[in-house]
Amino acid sequence: MSKSASARAGVVKSIVAEIRDFCVANADPALVAKYAKFFREGYDAFGLNYKNPGWQANRKSWGDRLRAAGPTAYLEAGDILVRTGKYEEAAFAIEFAADLSDLHTADTFSRLAGWFDGGIRNWAHTDVFCSLVLSRFLVEGIVQLEALAPWVASQHKYQRRAAPVMLIPLLKQQKDYRPLLSLIEPLMSDAAREVQQGAGWFLREAWKLEPKPTEEFLMRYKNSAPRLIFQYATEKMTPEQRSRFRKAR
Repeated sequence: MSKSASARAGVVKSIVAEIRDFCVANADPALVAKYAKFFREGYDAFGLNYKNPGWQANRKSWGDRLRAAGPTAYLEAGDILVRTGKYEEAAFAIEFAADLSDLHTADTFSRLAGWFDGGIRNWAHTDVFCSLVLSRFLVEGIVQLEALAPWVASQHKYQRRAAPVMLIPLLKQQKDYRPLLSLIEPLMSDAAREVQQGAGWFLREAWKLEPKPTEEFLMRYKNSAPRLIFQYATEKMTPEQRSRFRKAR
């Protein structure tokens, strides 16, 4: 390991330890109990209050130190934090990744994809990760739609959910929805509830902007796709409009 890499690793290790100490010192079991009901698969959290002024103040300080240590320090800290299993530590990892806006490359996108392998493990982190970080790679043209093909086929359900969710910001700048709809087709038979919700959410937003191609797509799957997808996709339709997508008896 080079001297600079060793110094960077030391900064990353120190900051990760400081984040853990901060989380432990500000833990609130009552908040864990309050929010646990929203996570079916469990909620391993400290119970931090995000309104705690120390949250953003420390995050900025840690972010500044990571940037000073070198661009990859952000990712190295995130690699560790996202895999601890603790909710707030993964949240810090995502916020650090959001600070990388001037360092976006296709290689960075590929590395962030690895966070779903033993890292990102709930719907909330998935959706925030897509909104603050991943969708920007598509909107800015750094990666193309083809880069999401492995996501749709991933063994990790939250990575599959991320594919349609990160497409949502693209809807306002994409005139032809056929490539987007084609990309999510494999998810129309996905067995995971979280993936069905993500696909339905995307289709609902697509319908609001371009109803015709979205309805044509939905019609093809009305008798085969899970009903939860249609529950989300037709949420903003009138009762009469929704009735056209009921499964045939």
